[in-house]
Amino acid sequence: MTFAARITRLPIPADMARAEAALHTLGPIPDGLEKLIMGAAGCSPYLSGLMQIEAGWLSARLADPDALDRDLVADETAGFQSLTAAELGPALRRAKRRVALWTALADLAGVWPLEKVTGALTDLAGRATDLALRVHVADEVARGKLPPTDSDAGGITALAMGKMGAGELNYSSDIDLIVLYDDAAYARDDQFEARAALIRATRRAAATLSDNTDQGYVFRTDLRLRPDAAVTPVCISVATALSYYEAEGRTWERGAYIKARPCAGNIAVGERFLRELGPFVWRRHLDFATIQDTDDMRRRIRDHKGLHGRIDVPGHNMKLGQGGIREIEFFTQTRQLIAGGRDPDLRVRGTVEGLARLAEKGWIPQDVADELTAHYREHRDIEHRIQMVNDAQTHLVPASAEGIANISLMMGEPDSNAWSRRLAERLVRVEALTASFFTPAERGEMPQLSAHARAMIEGWRGYPALRSQRARQVFARIEPDLLTRLSASDHAEEALARFDAFLAGLPAGVQLFSLFDANPQLIDLICDICATAPGLATYLARHPEVLDGVLAGSFFSNWPGVAELREQLDRLLAQVLSAPDGGYEGALDQARRWAHEWQFRTGVHHLRALIGAEEAGGQYADIADAAVAALFPVVTAEFSRRHGPPPGRGAVVLGMGSLGARQLSAASDLDLIVIYDADGQDSSDGPKALAPRAYYARLTQAMITALSAPSSVGRLYEVDMRLRPSGRQGPVATSVQSFRDYQMTEAWTWEHLALTRARVIGQCGNSGAALGDEVETLRVEVLEARGKDTRVMPDLAEMRARIFAAKAPDGAWEVKVGRGRLQDIELLAQSFALRAGSPTRAASAQLRAGPRAGLIGRADAETLASARRFLWSLQCSGRLLTDRPLDAESIGKGGQAFLLRETNTDSLDDLSRRLEETLATAGRIIDSAMVADQPAAV
Repeated sequence: MTFAARITRLPIPADMARAEAALHTLGPIPDGLEKLIMGAAGCSPYLSGLMQIEAGWLSARLADPDALDRDLVADETAGFQSLTAAELGPALRRAKRRVALWTALADLAGVWPLEKVTGALTDLAGRATDLALRVHVADEVARGKLPPTDSDAGGITALAMGKMGAGELNYSSDIDLIVLYDDAAYARDDQFEARAALIRATRRAAATLSDNTDQGYVFRTDLRLRPDAAVTPVCISVATALSYYEAEGRTWERGAYIKARPCAGNIAVGERFLRELGPFVWRRHLDFATIQDTDDMRRRIRDHKGLHGRIDVPGHNMKLGQGGIREIEFFTQTRQLIAGGRDPDLRVRGTVEGLARLAEKGWIPQDVADELTAHYREHRDIEHRIQMVNDAQTHLVPASAEGIANISLMMGEPDSNAWSRRLAERLVRVEALTASFFTPAERGEMPQLSAHARAMIEGWRGYPALRSQRARQVFARIEPDLLTRLSASDHAEEALARFDAFLAGLPAGVQLFSLFDANPQLIDLICDICATAPGLATYLARHPEVLDGVLAGSFFSNWPGVAELREQLDRLLAQVLSAPDGGYEGALDQARRWAHEWQFRTGVHHLRALIGAEEAGGQYADIADAAVAALFPVVTAEFSRRHGPPPGRGAVVLGMGSLGARQLSAASDLDLIVIYDADGQDSSDGPKALAPRAYYARLTQAMITALSAPSSVGRLYEVDMRLRPSGRQGPVATSVQSFRDYQMTEAWTWEHLALTRARVIGQCGNSGAALGDEVETLRVEVLEARGKDTRVMPDLAEMRARIFAAKAPDGAWEVKVGRGRLQDIELLAQSFALRAGSPTRAASAQLRAGPRAGLIGRADAETLASARRFLWSLQCSGRLLTDRPLDAESIGKGGQAFLLRETNTDSLDDLSRRLEETLATAGRIIDSAMVADQPAAV
């Protein structure tokens, strides 16, 4: 389709004489384009001048029906790679004239949208930069000044920053570049010579682009965004740049790198540098402290430029002024910096795309994103027309009425007064939408506090979290609201004391206080936790980063299930393992952080009665399942680097005990067994080959270390391997053949009972799910064969007696070990599953198997099931409240209220009586079942 057929908008000539002169200069032009040519020339002396210089070229291109659909930059720079340095400068200046003129006409006519306009200008900038760098590097090589290297373009790379990086260049933009070179491309003795040559090439390339000759310039080029620009040369090594950002990088530099893009020279070097720089730009945790840094920068810019006071259209700075382009960019980029470390989908360069992603992920409302996008597009259009008039690097709306009328005409609006009113309204609206994000709330009034509370608060200034001035500044803003909410809780003194303990345990505070400052709903949550659950508050003090998950959008959504959890963790681990700074230890830390967040989520849901104890137990087990299943292949891959892939069919991890039964609490450890099948293979195939038994034993130890070793972010789980064949004396990994023989011929009754809860939760090697299926089939075979043994119940009675003798209950509120308690009920339930040959693992299902097999009366089984639910509610709730043995009298009023709610009792006395009655009843039923099932009674 022709240019004329696509026109949707036409400017009106401002200077008729200039407009008519331009029309005559061009001579015959296609029908329907006269008004466009006259309008462009009449409103813009710059475009009028370009038409005169490029009259023949423009006439020919306008007459070409396919011109709008061809690659403008490729057309106008074809063959430039063969030019000399002396020839390249004039050729690029001619290309710039033509690209600028054609793009302006397409823009003014409404033929191209904003993205295509800015994209064409950006493409030219990237092509010109690449050509200039390469020709001057080639000159250095030709003169023998650059040592030989196999690296493309001598290892030099240019990063496009700012609008160029994002593909958003405007008509008179300068281009911001950071030029680096790959020091690894040169031998150590050649480093100095290579550095000097590449610095010369960079300077000459910048001159090729930016020198204003009689033919104009290509792009004004700014190299000052490089690290420590006042003292560093225009081209520095990748290693030097990385060292600088690691040690001294600032928030504004992090923001600048959101838009960074390799655009010239050796693109691979630039991409590798940005990958290695990723952890500097994208912080691991939600980084709300960056809001203050960005706001400080906004204020410094406004103070420096004098951009305060009432918004007036004449002379308004469309880029830096109130409600301007930079406000929308800061709003978008700051939110990207906050959350982009956790969510790679937010790491996009363009402002419009950034707003869309933030809305999609729930970080800003969709209507706000849509409105800011519309304002941004309009602002950029105005900025383009301001610069289009005289090719001036300005962002100021003209101060005169005539100048405003000219811009209004170029926007397709003949009524400049109406246009100015609408612009003022948009500027005010953008200011309103963005300023509240940066402007801190006013400090509220402090509540009335007791003398004891005031004394406690005075001590906070000495805590590590409040030692820095920045931390105290942010905390001062949230302190009144925090104390007001703590004071309003049902048990204010306890809540304040718990918050004091929480604060004392924090190693640092700026990030967390900034998180509270930007998200007041988290203050409600911390007050709730401190008023109710000291154990959860202690956990939070050790892992404050878990609060990030509360803001991730899905914290209060339905439980995703183990498959989705596994998929999520697999994805996170893959990202870390592929990152330059990631690696094996980074993956382990990622798994720890992931598990901590999900465990915290389950605890909060339980605390707030969104789930009960049974559901919480299943969720804690799902988290452990996903962690073990995702980490086992990662550990195996790391182990395989030294010792080769797993020999034979691989191995499976069995979850035993409470994990196998899917009934974990907040403080549970993991009971595991590893079973492998070498399938006749004598050894692994790797640099340090191992026999199968040694291979799988050491692999298991590596897996235990991965799960249980502490790091700076804590540990995943304590691991217990004592349920493996022969207990502590047996190997940590067992072959499937040995496991079968042992279970069928040597295992004790307690080991068969433990097998009733065994469940395959992870695997490695080539067998896929086949080995896991085989182990499960073997488990059922063992239960069916060994459950008929007449020694089951005598052995269980003896085991029960030893347990009672070895460990007395930990106080009156102990619900796990002892007569009639959880372990007692669950062992009887396991005996039902064993004797009935039932594959069920959960205690509730095993208790139901008893009556079906005629091993216990239905009423007694239901009584035991009810007792188990009550005791589990106490156990699971107590583990959330404290990591010590439960003492209901000492956990505080908030914790007591939680226990009463969970057990549906009215007072501690009622709860104590119910516990005593439950233990006595369950104990009698179990005593009776043990006696009734002795061989003599059969």
